[in-house]
Amino acid sequence: MSDYKDKIIAFYQENKRMPAYSEIMTLTGFKSKNAVFKLVNNLIEEGVLSKDSKGYLIPSRSFEEIPLLGLVEAGFPTMSDALTDTISLDDYLIGDKSASYVLEVKGDSMIDEGIREGDLVVAERKKEPKDGDIVIAYVDGGWTMKFLRKKSGKTWLEPANKNFKPIYPKEELKVAAVVKGVIRKY
Repeated sequence: MSDYKDKIIAFYQENKRMPAYSEIMTLTGFKSKNAVFKLVNNLIEEGVLSKDSKGYLIPSRSFEEIPLLGLVEAGFPTMSDALTDTISLDDYLIGDKSASYVLEVKGDSMIDEGIREGDLVVAERKKEPKDGDIVIAYVDGGWTMKFLRKKSGKTWLEPANKNFKPIYPKEELKVAAVVKGVIRKY
């Protein structure tokens, strides 16, 4: 069954959707949809798959989880711990899926905060961003990502790069979202 599960997972990763029953027949080499039905039910019982409100196959939470092995020292090397848990990157990075989105970073005004051009940031719409939050903001006709600063009744945006100056809005400043995470691929 593990081989069949791996084929379904590979299909999902390649196509960004779950396969239909007829496609599972092709993937597994089964001769009947009844055999696929039994396999799907077994995978649902295992917790690998589930169904949405309309009965369509969807990956379960464990389908998208990866092993969380423990801590790694960024200083002196230490002995590795055994497998301790699993983690879903969606759950780790995204608090409220309906209010979240991902943006690609352009520019280097946040480089000293470790946010580089080409990184992806996970942003979440919030009602009241706090002083010090990294925000996605519309200021005087353009969009930007900066630290939100509030002091003595004034609000402005501050970059994390000494080569850039703070932005004091002349006309308007609207915060659209708060940055919740950064994703970088090497």
